[in-house]
Amino acid sequence: MKNIVDEIKLLTAGECGLIVEFGTSISPEVNRLVQQLTQFIKNAELEGIREIVPTYRSAAIYYDPMVISYEEVCDHVRQYLQMLKPERQDAVSPGIVQIPVCYGGVLGPDLEYVAKYTGLTPAEVIRIHTSRAYLVYMLGFTPGYPYLGGLSKKLITPRLDKPRLNVPEGSVGIGGNQTGFYTSQTPGEWWLIGRTPLKGFNPALRHPFLVNPGEYIQFVEIKIDEYFAIRKDVLKGIYTLQICHS
Repeated sequence: MKNIVDEIKLLTAGECGLIVEFGTSISPEVNRLVQQLTQFIKNAELEGIREIVPTYRSAAIYYDPMVISYEEVCDHVRQYLQMLKPERQDAVSPGIVQIPVCYGGVLGPDLEYVAKYTGLTPAEVIRIHTSRAYLVYMLGFTPGYPYLGGLSKKLITPRLDKPRLNVPEGSVGIGGNQTGFYTSQTPGEWWLIGRTPLKGFNPALRHPFLVNPGEYIQFVEIKIDEYFAIRKDVLKGIYTLQICHS
């Protein structure tokens, strides 16, 4: 872990940006350091810092050069880097966010294909997909879209050769060695195995994103009637997000 800290680089990003790069590897250990630095800077509420965006293995810091200089931002970052604790195992969230998913049928039209490609039954695909917690490495592509780590090698399925023009909001898919859910209707090249009734992005809320970088999520199988019942509660704004504290 000491090598990760030694590999950290501070890179200039235009006239008002700084990239803190944590080496070249993608792993939960590296991402944990990214999330720690992100939290330190947010908590400090430094004047002139406009935004900090965590990614797989780096953090982008955007600032107002009329308020705070590049050198001052670097000095603050170096101070926070000394405070990082690589041995910490805790996530940003005290628990695992549960994402209900209705698999197969019209909501997961590619479940049968994924099962056939991987040599599994549809039930086995669902069991494996719901059997573990996935780290939210970062948000991107579309607002609130979670990039997840931890997909079982048994479920790896190459992406579509030609992207679909419209993937429904909430669709849960597998593409290569990644899985996740679409937070808005958008083109996509993943195989769709189910759909969640939850909204991954709601601009009407004070906190518009369902999940945040550094948190863990776990997919939970639900039936079609549960899907529509939860969806109705979500649209009414009365659904309570379920958190597992195991």
